Amino acid sequence: MGGLTVTSSIKSFGGTLHKLSHDSTSTGTKMALNLFIPPAPPREPIKMPLLVYLSGLTCTGDNCAEKGFIQPHAVKYGIAVAYPDTSPRGAGVEGEDKDWDFGTGAGFYIDATNPPYDKNYKMYTYITKELPALLKEHYQEIDTERVSLMGHSMGGHGAMSIYLKNPGKYLSCSAFAPIANPVACPWGQKAFTGYFGPPPPTSSVESPTPSIWQQHDSTHLIKSYPQDTPMAIKIDVGTADKFYQDGQLLVENFEKAAREAKWGEAYVEVKKRDGYDHSYYFVSSFVKDHVDFHATFLLGVGQRRPDGLVVGEGAYQV
Repeated sequence: MGGLTVTSSIKSFGGTLHKLSHDSTSTGTKMALNLFIPPAPPREPIKMPLLVYLSGLTCTGDNCAEKGFIQPHAVKYGIAVAYPDTSPRGAGVEGEDKDWDFGTGAGFYIDATNPPYDKNYKMYTYITKELPALLKEHYQEIDTERVSLMGHSMGGHGAMSIYLKNPGKYLSCSAFAPIANPVACPWGQKAFTGYFGPPPPTSSVESPTPSIWQQHDSTHLIKSYPQDTPMAIKIDVGTADKFYQDGQLLVENFEKAAREAKWGEAYVEVKKRDGYDHSYYFVSSFVKDHVDFHATFLLGVGQRRPDGLVVGEGAYQV
């Protein structure tokens, strides 16, 4: 398969989960990912949209594929799901394996500019350019022009910041317990200092020209998101989430910024789930709601497609 190697293929909910690896031009390392392809439709196949799931700190592309249970809901709508890794691995950068919340497993979905991380830690380019190009080349059944983003924790930050940095490129975005204001929380400050260098001066926080820190912070990005571009963001966070309680997520800061930017609940939906924590027990409990949400934008649920199919309870219901 050229640049992609299939290491294994596993039957899952009627579809197939492919475990893939390739030599990345973005990171300069070998990257692994999971790709779920739902079963073929009963009629002439149409290209299926893509949902990209971004995982959190310490995770790989395996975590959600095994514990998130997106697949049965993706099968309902005929949506392919990609589960990329969270960082380069084996880059050989000094110190990258020292801490669990920085370096290996903690790429934060940005392109580092600070040496020595600037050579390999290019996860923003990997997610936005290299990954879709690879899938377009090797999986013709996937429509890489119809893509939505979902993520958890650090991956929630990645999904939201990438969505907001690229107005109109992605059809929808959802996040579980996202790091919604990384410039203001310990996790984000540690990562951004390492990947970008020291924080911007306090006096420049409201500068017309955002600092590189602010360019990857959803709470700042939503302030300048163009009002004439569609917006669709869904967020869930558990009230018993220790990281939410300790100020790592700062979802309220994002909510406030969204309201001030005139993006109401019709565009940005935030739900606080009573008693739920930060784990995949939480993610899997509400993942159906998120897939249903994305299907509305990826497939136009309830609308008749050009090939005569009506998207309803199943992706190919007529």
